[in-house]
Amino acid sequence: MRALTAAAIGLAAALALVFTMTAVGAPEGRTFPEPLRTTVPEHP
Repeated sequence: MRALTAAAIGLAAALALVFTMTAVGAPEGRTFPEPLRTTVPEHP
């Protein structure tokens, strides 16, 4: 029964964090216009 209570408390805390972050909104920031490289360039 203690495990079920702990799981419920953890789930409630996680949901509270998600709802708080949703209410606050995304932080203002700057994005880079160029995409990041996802592959390693080939060397001749």
